[in-house]
Amino acid sequence: MFTGGGSAGHVVPCFELIQALRRRGVGISFVGSNSGMEEALLAWLNVDYYGISTGKLRRYLSANNLLDAFKVLGGIWQAYRLLGRLQPDVVFSKGGFVSFPVVFSAWLKSIPVVAHESDLTPGLANRLAMPFVKTLCINFSVTPTGSFGGRVIHTGTPLRESLTRGDASAGRRALEVANDDRILLITGGSLGADVLNEVVYQALSRLTAEYVVVHVCGPGKTTAVENPRYRQFEYVGEGWGDILAAADLVVSRAGANTLYELLALGKPNLLVPLSHHASRGDQVENATYAGGLGYSQVLDEDALSSESLVAQIKALDGELFQARERLALFVVPDSVGLICSELERFLP
Repeated sequence: MFTGGGSAGHVVPCFELIQALRRRGVGISFVGSNSGMEEALLAWLNVDYYGISTGKLRRYLSANNLLDAFKVLGGIWQAYRLLGRLQPDVVFSKGGFVSFPVVFSAWLKSIPVVAHESDLTPGLANRLAMPFVKTLCINFSVTPTGSFGGRVIHTGTPLRESLTRGDASAGRRALEVANDDRILLITGGSLGADVLNEVVYQALSRLTAEYVVVHVCGPGKTTAVENPRYRQFEYVGEGWGDILAAADLVVSRAGANTLYELLALGKPNLLVPLSHHASRGDQVENATYAGGLGYSQVLDEDALSSESLVAQIKALDGELFQARERLALFVVPDSVGLICSELERFLP
């Protein structure tokens, strides 16, 4: 049984694991929220999907905490009954608010849980779940696990095959970009898109003087821009691996999964992490880690302006050879093999 949700980052890394386990004859089910978001992402895999009640786990005082506490209790009851009916041999938790009821219920039923943490420091859902977990798989080798007493394995994060086999030539054809044009790829995710998008628009004429700018600006966030060297998308699904392969430089937020993809694929990158005001600070921690090892350049959101963005991109461009050399040192584990082997320890 897989569980995880709340964002695509808690679902997409499961794709390759599900396919690999299926090839080995393992039956799969997935427990997510009732919102339908996780179910929609998994539709192409034809996974047996079950939705449960889930409440947001907040780090601050809110009147909604009491209501959400009842939602979490409802989710635990639903997950407990579901586990009793499906009787999985092992649970894999990718984190997110929906995962805690499943992990806790699995512990009540003595079903082993293998969890995965993407961020440099564990998120709240995983921190609450860790006492009930047998094995914790970590994305980055330096992730602190505190007093966790189970097995800890550095696995990295499973990458979609479409990313690892991205075709730069196909990406250029899809974008209608000539081979002698350089591509700057800018992506701001969904939560952090607005601030970055506005600065990109302000700097656009200066950026397109040097690059063809491919801008993934987020659902519902496109604007009318007339510039022959500018490509704008709300979101890219199919063909994203090809576009990423074609990019010469990437400007991105510093979410753990996105960062790991950039490092694993060796893409020179400038990170603009979400500030502590907009998140728990995990992106700042991720970016500090990558910047400290020379894998990324970092531009703090508080210092973000059209001038600073252009200056940092020029600085990265000036040391592309050195950036690629440093990225070549990043160790990419066999994530699918390591995680599947750990799950199989608990299979009959």
